[in-house]
Amino acid sequence: MDKIRLLHFADLHVGMENYGRLDPATGVNDRVLDFLHRFDELIDYGLEREVDLVIFAGDAFKTRNPNPTYQRAFARRVKRLADAGVPIVLLVGNHDLPTMVQRASSVDIFRTLEVPNVVVGWEEKVHTIETRRGPMQVATVPYPVRQRLLAHDDYRGLSIRELDDKLQGIVAEIIQAMARQIDPDIPAVLAAHLSVSGAVFGSERSVMIGRDAVVLKSVLADPAWDYVALGHIHLHQSLNGDGYPAVVYAGSPERIDFGEEKQPKGFCWVELARGETTWEFVEVDARPFVTVRADVREAASPLMALQQEIAKHDLTGPATARRARDAAARSGRTRLACRRLLYRRHHPRGRAGCAGTAGRPGPGGDDRRRAPDQVSRDEEYRAREDKDITGTRRKCFCWRS
Repeated sequence: MDKIRLLHFADLHVGMENYGRLDPATGVNDRVLDFLHRFDELIDYGLEREVDLVIFAGDAFKTRNPNPTYQRAFARRVKRLADAGVPIVLLVGNHDLPTMVQRASSVDIFRTLEVPNVVVGWEEKVHTIETRRGPMQVATVPYPVRQRLLAHDDYRGLSIRELDDKLQGIVAEIIQAMARQIDPDIPAVLAAHLSVSGAVFGSERSVMIGRDAVVLKSVLADPAWDYVALGHIHLHQSLNGDGYPAVVYAGSPERIDFGEEKQPKGFCWVELARGETTWEFVEVDARPFVTVRADVREAASPLMALQQEIAKHDLTGPATARRARDAAARSGRTRLACRRLLYRRHHPRGRAGCAGTAGRPGPGGDDRRRAPDQVSRDEEYRAREDKDITGTRRKCFCWRS
């Protein structure tokens, strides 16, 4: 029998708008579109290679209460997989969880509507899933929350650290109990959204909701599993070395901020068979983040020096024409912001400008006090600025000062 083809990804965080601006064609922030494009990219990859199962290891949205537009965009892509006959497991991450356990998570709607080919991993459970290349088992472990402990009298009055220690022990016992339920003749995957000892953290610390209970790697590296699909930490990493099974954080498919500037982004392609599973990391066309450092204090022409330094960096990314057009547009906005900044530095009567926001003449800074050629240039800047859909300048996400 052929190996089962599995696609594992995590931490989509639809709704992340860092360094973005409104896209007039869609009405959606273009950074949100970046994350959705990465989702499209991995779906295309999977369908072209006849993927049998997709595991999403948690954190569909940035917040617990995503707006309906983002929910619709996410659901359309899930439906695309489901309509193609590809089962998808949606694990509940910490960003998907409500503040109260009685409330629904951001992905519960799929379970409520009983959408075909969609399994919501909202509880610790072993699911047997039929795929085109045979059955497989997926044990789901959603993000562990300490509120469950507070419902029991035995745990009330404990400190946060004591609760986390208790929670760590309970999660370990649950995972070990599920491992004992596994049919040894059917391939098995453990999907979990949590922190594991020995993992390297990254920018997820800046967007993390709540504190973590850390689970020992030894609990996950059980030969009952053929692959351990993890979410929660944005840096792609394999924690079990050459051991079996592989214990893998897929990482986020798109960069959150400059803390992830040098991190590869992508998903994991897994070929699953009992005792013979192999996997590889597939890098996606994530938007590049580039830090440009320039000291222009002694330069005769600070603007030219800055432009020369920016020209040394590739801001277009690895591929597409869309990337090239975006880079060209960003380059124009960057030059405009720099020129306005330099002008304001030499005209103290005008309100201070910067690369983040466009300056306007302050009190006493009317056009009559400026040279005619400077007035015409400034009016040109304003006219170009008025064409901007947002009416503001913001820090370019391809460079920072």
